[in-house]
Amino acid sequence: MTDLDDSPGTPRVDDVLPPPAAPPEPRGRKASGSLSSDAWRELRSRPLVALCAGVVLLIVLMAAVPRPFIALLTHDSGRCELADSRVGPSLDHPFGFDLQGCDYLAQVVRGSRPSLLIGLAVTCGALLLSVLLGLLAGFYGGWVDSLLSRVTDVFFGLPFVLGATVILVAFPSHGLGAMTLVLVGLGWTTMTRVMRAQVIALKDADYVHAARSTGAGPLRLMVRHILPNAVTPVVVVAMLNIGNVISGEATLDFLGVGLQYPALSWGLQLNAAQSYFLDFPHLLLFPALFLSATVLSFILIGDAVRDAYDPKLR
Repeated sequence: MTDLDDSPGTPRVDDVLPPPAAPPEPRGRKASGSLSSDAWRELRSRPLVALCAGVVLLIVLMAAVPRPFIALLTHDSGRCELADSRVGPSLDHPFGFDLQGCDYLAQVVRGSRPSLLIGLAVTCGALLLSVLLGLLAGFYGGWVDSLLSRVTDVFFGLPFVLGATVILVAFPSHGLGAMTLVLVGLGWTTMTRVMRAQVIALKDADYVHAARSTGAGPLRLMVRHILPNAVTPVVVVAMLNIGNVISGEATLDFLGVGLQYPALSWGLQLNAAQSYFLDFPHLLLFPALFLSATVLSFILIGDAVRDAYDPKLR
């Protein structure tokens, strides 16, 4: 007896039913690309990152070109009158006046430049030093790694603010450049350890052995093959470090061992306002708000970048 599906003129089940379709991709998701593109897509999807980036951009513009912001936000004549000393906020002068009778909003805007310059300069200098030392220690190993690791341990044991205070007190006539050098000398240890660990993990990779077998020397191996793949975690740590450096610089200024008058910075403004907080709270409030918003924005951006580049945290 012939099976019904195999009889002439009877369609087969396979001919009637369509082939199974591939499951549709969820809406809003795209094909996964490189780590950088995935991280950038992750960062763009976070409203908090956009808000913090806007705050950072605003502070950078204020530090770079303060005059347009001052002219837009307050009626600053450019003169300081002692008769206006410690006068509170008003419509024409939203932040009031400081101890010397200067428009306080204009002074706070101008004070953003040293804090931001030191934060960025120290982070960039410490990043370059960390990449160099971590690359050498991780690649060569042996006595080079032992020597650099012991030096790193010594500097790692020095508290950031306390160590900077001791050094800056020993050299009282210092300025922006000296503070930058001191903070670079105390702020490279963590990034160096991260860089060293990355290089140790990558120097025995297959593509490094392949490049070595083709005759590539140590310099080419480090610069062309190891460095591009090892530097990303260090850059993420450096982004987290910017906010810490800015707060550290403000702390040193507040303690009186950082920048000195007639320089302008948020830390110096907080130092001058500490004795008048109960009677004139605006002197402490406004620079503290600007400092807190800047430091918090850099830290939140650094946290978001770290989470975006770490697959375990996504």
